Amino acid sequence: MSAPLFQASRLTKRYGDTTVVDDLSFHIAPGECLGVIGPNGAGKTTTIRMCLGLTAPDAGEITAMGRRMPQDAQAIKAELGVVSQFDTLDPDFTCAENLQVYGGYFGIGRKAMRERTPRLLEFAALSHKADAKPGELSGGMKRRLSLARALVNDPRLLLLDEPTTGLDPQARHLMWERLQLLLQQGKSILLTTHFMDEAERLCSRLLVLDHGRKIAEGPPRALIAEHLEPDVVEVYGQGALALADSPMSQLAARTEVSGETVFFYTHDARTLMARLGDTPHLRTLHRPANLEDLFLKLTGRQIRAAG
Repeated sequence: MSAPLFQASRLTKRYGDTTVVDDLSFHIAPGECLGVIGPNGAGKTTTIRMCLGLTAPDAGEITAMGRRMPQDAQAIKAELGVVSQFDTLDPDFTCAENLQVYGGYFGIGRKAMRERTPRLLEFAALSHKADAKPGELSGGMKRRLSLARALVNDPRLLLLDEPTTGLDPQARHLMWERLQLLLQQGKSILLTTHFMDEAERLCSRLLVLDHGRKIAEGPPRALIAEHLEPDVVEVYGQGALALADSPMSQLAARTEVSGETVFFYTHDARTLMARLGDTPHLRTLHRPANLEDLFLKLTGRQIRAAG
């Protein structure tokens, strides 16, 4: 097994009396996509900032590409590509100029960047927008341009902080396609996301955070099998909530209520579905357990304030 490309060991970060990241350890192997998921305030963004050397941990250490952060921050950053949660493109430059100017920050010469720019724009499906400014682009185009810009230095590791937030389904799928191409090329990715389908599509392993601590880690399907019953039956409609406290709940291993929907988690849904067939006024959905079920079981259904 090859040595990790990136390793964080026992990271801790406090702000006053609040511990934002608490004794967190993880690694990223070459060619792997590690997803970091968790509710608002779980410590995801602070973890990314420590990985980038923008925030110093109070305890613990980070090594990347055989070097230590923050002692070797400059050398590490030369091999990183970053797509932040918010748009940082220069509105006064064209798409091509955004790439060329950014390349200068890595010491890449103008001639070399002029040669790289068409390939980067083609990868981002933006060749036809080379002379357009960011203000003329759709949200999906801006995110793909940000990804292309993160690739100007041919990084070994990409850190992506919620890269598809705010995009419509078509734009998200195109972004996923580009990220999968990068993984096929051997790039490694650290991805934070609120989209469970995104995490399940892209990530070979997941790190689940809550209150700054790691509460689960592993491949998506393995985590689902470890923590959940295989079948889920959702029931909603008039009178659905009464089922949660009825004998019907005995047909499931676990029952949860969210809003106007009752969730039955079971190892075999056949008997439950047959019984629900006697209540035609209710609407049902029978499906396999998914990553969203896992997320909600491990972190709870209560909405939290951002922070």
